[in-house]
Amino acid sequence: MELESLGAFLKTRRDRITPERIGLRTYGATRRVPGLRREELAQLAGVSAGYYTRLEQDQAGTASSQVIEAIARVLRLDPAETTHLHNLAGLPATPRLTRSEPERAHPRVLALLDALGDTMPAVVLGRRGDVLAWNRTGHALFAEHLDFAAPADPALRPSIPRMFFLDPLTRDLHRNWSELARIHVAYLRLTAGRYPTDGHLAELIGELSMRSSEFAALWAEGEVADCTVGAMNLHHPTVGLVDVDYQVWLQPDSPDHRLEVYTPRDASTADALRLLGRATAESAHDQHRVLAAE
Repeated sequence: MELESLGAFLKTRRDRITPERIGLRTYGATRRVPGLRREELAQLAGVSAGYYTRLEQDQAGTASSQVIEAIARVLRLDPAETTHLHNLAGLPATPRLTRSEPERAHPRVLALLDALGDTMPAVVLGRRGDVLAWNRTGHALFAEHLDFAAPADPALRPSIPRMFFLDPLTRDLHRNWSELARIHVAYLRLTAGRYPTDGHLAELIGELSMRSSEFAALWAEGEVADCTVGAMNLHHPTVGLVDVDYQVWLQPDSPDHRLEVYTPRDASTADALRLLGRATAESAHDQHRVLAAE
């Protein structure tokens, strides 16, 4: 699967901007497009209609930052969308996909995860949403049906996007699944703009588009968003209703890797997480005792 081009993104953003939204008078004329016409956008952005048309047809090569900023302003793009537009504008006409070595979490990220212990759920994610590491409470909260040691093997690492759209247990866990699904897809699109030659990422998006009609529909909407804070409402099979806030910590040395930490939003959730933490600690102790006996 080819990742998104500049022209495709411009088309989706242009379609959603109505003349009324930007104060453009149409004098009641019948319009054949849902949003702005190309020539209208070009005039408002201060570029020629021919040049903008070539941009949207991916025939103009790269565009300057000034042009991209002008177009973003007309299209009312938010910061994440503007960043995505800049990323796409800097691509070569036909980027060649490559496949990198398996990701490894930076030692400082792992040290921070270790410092959190098991009292607070936490997960380390790679650029494509693969779980690079988690503490026992993070594992128990989101994926107790999977092997705790799976992230250590690149071939077995859980993929949060795959779990979200292809694993029924993960879907049942999240009470606000629809909201989070939209965020996952929008963040994947932002990532795809940052890493347009990532063959593994292209394969992931292609697989999800083929196997999940819901993913395909959300991907077709063209939404872009960063994902740094938010809420998760869970129905956990062991501890019941759990409402947590997530926040992402980034390391300058490894900006691709995200340490997500989950904090309770209410007293009952705090009690549930303490219960889950004690249960995971006891389970880990029992496993160590069995291994020592062997």
